[in-house]
Amino acid sequence: MDYVIWLGAALSMIGILGLLWCVVLALQARKSGLPDDQMKARLQHIVALNLGALAISALGLMAVIMGIILS
Repeated sequence: MDYVIWLGAALSMIGILGLLWCVVLALQARKSGLPDDQMKARLQHIVALNLGALAISALGLMAVIMGIILS
């Protein structure tokens, strides 16, 4: 079950990196000075990416816990 733990840890790290990337994208969008409608569209896209990264991170944490329990 060690491979499940390591796979889960890798998924969690990918999810965390995705969350950090969403922060960078949001800061870039904030500095860009776009009109409101374009800013809203860009932020909606970033929110979708954020939710995906959060889901990947959560799946990774579930895999880690499952690996620990089954070990």
